[in-house]
Order: sequence, then structure tokens, then C-alpha cells
Amino acid sequence: MNYLEYLVNEIHSTIVATVDENGLPVTCAVDMMDADENGLYFLTAKGKSFYKRLVQSGYLSLTALKGESTMTSVAVSVRGKVKEIGSERLPVLLEKNPYMLEIYPTEESRQALTVFQLYEGEGEWFDLSKKPIERASFTFGGAEQTQEGYFINDNCIGCQTCGTVCPQSCIDFSNIPAVISQSNCLHCGNCQSVCPVGAVVKKN
Repeated sequence: MNYLEYLVNEIHSTIVATVDENGLPVTCAVDMMDADENGLYFLTAKGKSFYKRLVQSGYLSLTALKGESTMTSVAVSVRGKVKEIGSERLPVLLEKNPYMLEIYPTEESRQALTVFQLYEGEGEWFDLSKKPIERASFTFGGAEQTQEGYFINDNCIGCQTCGTVCPQSCIDFSNIPAVISQSNCLHCGNCQSVCPVGAVVKKN
């Protein structure tokens, strides 16, 4: 599936984190207004502190959540590089997000707005509504896919101790070494903590 389009069309409002001039984290609510093969698009006003932080760091991370409760929720998290692309794409974003015309009702007031593109990054999909849970990693804009999570190496002796503490029962023992299903793993680390031979390793 297209995770960026899902983020825009199904969730839309996100919590974005940037850093200030002292390197301290700052969060704010920002709507992701469009997505295509080149990334995510959103806008802000040039007088905002958020604008200043974006220009200074060129980087942000965000998380968005959809669901009525924890156990019915889907979360999408994205982090990556941003750049200001100005007003050229502004008419498209306003057309797709007409509520912005209520916030900035006149052409003169909209002169403050500028568009940013999240153009290269990686993200994670996490669905707690499924049993077992479902997770997936993705990249866009040419970002390199990094491997994260827990993996079982050739030291495995097939004792199945790790299976007794796995909350999602997502370890396959049909072959040795056993294999952790990465699409269902919570990354809790229980398997690593109980392995008697140190066969479980964490990447990143």
C-alpha cells in the first residue's frame, strides 16, 4: 500500500517534532496536505517559529494515529529531510484542503504561507487492530532501507525458550535457527533477554 497517501487521506493531522536552536525537541500539530511519488507536502506561515526550525534543521519526524482506542489503532511514523519549495504548489494544497481558506480568508493573508516538502526519509506502519500485530517499514525519496528489530543467528539451538516469552507468538521454530516474523514483532526484547546462548541480536 502507499503509506504516504494513507497518511494524508485517512489520518491527515499529525504531531510533528523538530528541534530548536538549543537542540531541544519541540512538537506541534501539522496537517499533511498532499502526497505523491516525491514525498509529503504541508504548509506553514513564514512568521511561525515552526518555519524557523524547519529552515534551520532541514529535518523533522512525525507520528499520526487513527482509531477509536489503542487496540483499534493504526499508527504511521515518518522521519526525514524537508525543504521549502515556496508558493508554487500552494494553489494545489488549498484546493485539496479548502478549510485553510477559513483560516487565511484573503489573498493578502495567504501571502504568509509557504509549502514544505518532506522529500527523503523512512517510516513505519504499526497496526494494533490485527492479531498478531502488523508492522512494516518503508522508505521514499531514495532513502536507504535500514534493518531494525530482533533477529536469531546461527547460534540458535532450537530450545524454544524465546517462544515462551514472545507476546505475539511470532517466532517460527520449523527450522533452526528459528526465525522471528518481522511483520508481527513488537520489538519488546523478551527473546533476547532469555536466550541461553545469545542467539538473538538487535539491529539498530
